[in-house]
Amino acid sequence: MKIGILGTGAIAHKHVQAYKNIGWEVVACSNGYEPHGVAFAEQYGIEFVPTMEALCSHPAVEIVDVCTFPDIRLQPIELCAKTGKHVQVQKPISTNVATARKMIDTARAAGITLNVVSQHRFDDSSMFVRKAIADGRLGKILQADAYIKWHRTAAYYGRPEKGSWSVEGGGALINQGIHQVDILQWLVGSVQEVFGYWQLGAKHKIESEDVVSAIMRYANGAQGVIQAATAFWPGYGERVEIHGTKGTCVITGDRLTTWDVEDDSGEPAPLASNVASGASDPMAISLTPFERQFTDFADAIQSKRDPLVSGAEGLKALQLVEAIYQSCRTGEKVRIDA
Repeated sequence: MKIGILGTGAIAHKHVQAYKNIGWEVVACSNGYEPHGVAFAEQYGIEFVPTMEALCSHPAVEIVDVCTFPDIRLQPIELCAKTGKHVQVQKPISTNVATARKMIDTARAAGITLNVVSQHRFDDSSMFVRKAIADGRLGKILQADAYIKWHRTAAYYGRPEKGSWSVEGGGALINQGIHQVDILQWLVGSVQEVFGYWQLGAKHKIESEDVVSAIMRYANGAQGVIQAATAFWPGYGERVEIHGTKGTCVITGDRLTTWDVEDDSGEPAPLASNVASGASDPMAISLTPFERQFTDFADAIQSKRDPLVSGAEGLKALQLVEAIYQSCRTGEKVRIDA
């Protein structure tokens, strides 16, 4: 596959490395701030094109990889809908549900495939736990929680776009916690009701939340908690904890660190302790799940099926985030319609 990258910040470098590992070719890039885009192009020996329009119509590009801030999502999809190029967007799918729905509709109408980067679905730990739950090894799920107690420096929030509602869509939950929001619903099922509290700019000079907590009820009757923060020094590895009538499992970072299941049988649990986490360093993450997700995306294009993290799947995570934000604003419980 031949890739054009829109936006050349830190995550774009990870994507380039993953593409190289799976034999894909990055042919061009674009960035609204030209010096950064040119430097990125020179570093990787690719072409720099000056505009989003030029990238989305580039004759050699098959997939446009959108690594911009979350407020730039719909525009490249609308352009690629005209040129027939497939689109991958970095998480979150958008800053709001209304725009995300329009993205999905635009891609579907044009017959192009939309992929949302949520690479932790491709961790060995997540894949094992999903199958184990489906096989009934944990029994009936009673509780499923996520804790993202991270730290980000003042410098991280130094740009005015960071932590803003208009550009990033919010703070710790939509940007740092979105992976665990996705994983919880992928493993346990959709959330039906939420109630949340937040602290806006508790530690950082941002307009959105750097501390937020929510309690949830899943559609299947299980309960859960999400806590997300970027204010807790020095930062601790994110955890997903799932408790069933037959036992408990814990995913810490990208690894399964606890598997306590009564009278268990079946495939041995891939327990590990060498955890990769972005708790204090946003780039301290493994390339392998990216490689697996990109490969799934290519197979989806060739097989004319939805990728594992389609636009619709990205929308589910955003709907839960938006519901938690609504509850925090109103002080009321919010029901999420299917």
